[in-house]
Amino acid sequence: MPTYKYKATAMDGKSIEGTEVANSRGEVAALLRGKRQFPVKIEEVDASKDTGRQSLMLFKAVKIKEIAIFCRQFHTMLNSGVSIIACLDILRRQTGNKRLRQEIYNVYEYVQKGQTLSEAMKACTDTFPPLLLNMVEAGEASGNLDAIMDRMAEHYEKENKINNKVKTAMVYPIILSVLAVSVVVFLLIFVMPTFVGMFQSSGVVLPLPTRILLLVSDTIVSYWYMIAAAALLGVYGIRLYMKSNDGRYLFDSIKLRLPVVKDTAIKIATSRFSRTLSILLASGIPLLEGLEIVSRIVGNKVLENHILQAMSEVRKGSPLSRPIKSIGYFPPMLDSMIQIGEESGALDEILYRTANFYDEEVDTAIQKLTAMLEPLMIVVMAIMIGAIIIAMLLPMFDMIKTIQ
Repeated sequence: MPTYKYKATAMDGKSIEGTEVANSRGEVAALLRGKRQFPVKIEEVDASKDTGRQSLMLFKAVKIKEIAIFCRQFHTMLNSGVSIIACLDILRRQTGNKRLRQEIYNVYEYVQKGQTLSEAMKACTDTFPPLLLNMVEAGEASGNLDAIMDRMAEHYEKENKINNKVKTAMVYPIILSVLAVSVVVFLLIFVMPTFVGMFQSSGVVLPLPTRILLLVSDTIVSYWYMIAAAALLGVYGIRLYMKSNDGRYLFDSIKLRLPVVKDTAIKIATSRFSRTLSILLASGIPLLEGLEIVSRIVGNKVLENHILQAMSEVRKGSPLSRPIKSIGYFPPMLDSMIQIGEESGALDEILYRTANFYDEEVDTAIQKLTAMLEPLMIVVMAIMIGAIIIAMLLPMFDMIKTIQ
């Protein structure tokens, strides 16, 4: 259906502007009159221009922090007795992210037309996470949407906290890597040719390491644009491959094998698994459906496949603790706590406590990862720069021997 942009006047004389999706201008006018608004101008939006505007907005990604703020504000207003329509109306006017603001506006329009909040949000699946959509639907069915929004706000706040810690831990290694590459390029382009020219004019035969370094230096100076283009294409190709299922599986399997990264990756996945499944079970989502949702939330393709296999075992009648234990990646504490939860009938509460424990373990693991990466990067940087300096000094030693 086409989209129409309108201007209208409210009962109090206030001017109102907005958009409506309808079959005709007459239908838009009828909708406005139903809201006790008097249409002044109604015109159809150019689809090509609107598509271009929407495509530009796709680059403004919605961050987890903004989803957390959305849920927290929604909970606060619902808990204060504000209606869903009023909540959406307030949020669409005060949200800073343009893409999220537009999607909230779309949800607001759909809800005004009679759709439920979950149905309206499912029309914006590229913006709202699948977990949030399922939880909102469960909240509407159980009548505790405000409590659901509170749980989701807490969930995304913790997710944002974990992501920020991982990003902060990677800042120092990235800075060292950029610095190392910059120093190496500077030595090869500006310092190396000066030394080599001096040695060649003295008639000294250059040793093999120096000749290799000279070849690398000449290649960078002569074909820097091709090297830069190849590097950019390589990065783009790797990122494109990483978005595919095979690429994600390969990268995630590497993360689960690297000695330095493995412990951190597993603890983050365990925290997400426990916290998400706890929220789902506490909200009345069946275990099998919850496992399917959790498999997409855990953030690792290898573990996702294993969780789906565990779901098949549970469907056959196996207790959850048994297939979780057979996965082999999760810590032994997880399947033990799940077994206790199944036996006591308080699986959601046990998983919540487990998630809190592993949230603290994630902090320790990230600190340990940072402490190991920093000296490792310094050693690599020292080896690279040291090898270049040695290659430049070798001909000098030959010159001294010749003079003697």
